Amino acid sequence: MYKDIATPVRTKEIMKKYGFSFKKSLGQNFLIDTNILRNIVDYAELTNESAAIEVGPGIGALTEQLAKQCKKVVSFEIDQRLLPILEDTLAPYSNTTIIHQDILKANVQEVIEQELSGITDIMVVANLPYYVTTPIIMKLLEEQLPIRGIVCMLQKEVADRIAAKPGTKEYGSLSIAIQYYTEAETVMIVPKTVFIPQPNVDSAVIRLTRRKEPLFPVISEEFFFKVTRSSFAQRRKTILNNLTSQLPAGKEKKELILLALSKAEIEPGRRGESLAIEEFARLSDTLYPYFH
Repeated sequence: MYKDIATPVRTKEIMKKYGFSFKKSLGQNFLIDTNILRNIVDYAELTNESAAIEVGPGIGALTEQLAKQCKKVVSFEIDQRLLPILEDTLAPYSNTTIIHQDILKANVQEVIEQELSGITDIMVVANLPYYVTTPIIMKLLEEQLPIRGIVCMLQKEVADRIAAKPGTKEYGSLSIAIQYYTEAETVMIVPKTVFIPQPNVDSAVIRLTRRKEPLFPVISEEFFFKVTRSSFAQRRKTILNNLTSQLPAGKEKKELILLALSKAEIEPGRRGESLAIEEFARLSDTLYPYFH
């Protein structure tokens, strides 16, 4: 029986053996609690016919738990120093593949076709580096990859923003962008004490379940996201003021923006955080002809 990687003793042993030191610039924090890792895997609801895509495997603590549970694990690791360590720690698991690439630059669709062909149930499961959480999640969703969803650990504050509901101070363009594509729920809070080195913040595990189709299909997704980002540009400003100052030639088109708000049945004095996704979809479609 192999000893789990995610224990304080084994993690320190591995790091000592390879003379590994953490790189702050890569946001490296290794989990040293096997139960938490198993819970993360459980939330992904994997079977022995599933595949998992992992980002930033570190020394393989989560990779190992995924490999025990599913058919194939493909992990993207940017730090070359970790490759020989992973080769060693994951030696018992022939169903793991490490790809030495930055996930943000990788052609993930191609990797899926090459490494996971014939597997229909694919989940992204990862302890994401905190400094690039949002770009990674948005890339995975916008590229329309054949994944069922994402279960990932990230900074609790970001998890709160992703899962936020209208009318709360956490709700913003990030909540809308992710909830447009997925159902988002925070499933677990993770204290900073279960990592080495300890991060300065608590973490959370969020589960994003891909919608069969977007919540409210719009004429142009690009324009829809532009409208939502503009609406939150300055949170204290009204939606009219934000759209006027942020949309191209907004000041000259103020009357048209007012007209669109009226057609979409949205009071110009409301703030972005009070609008539900459905209202943003309606507003974006109403504004679209005036800006194209």
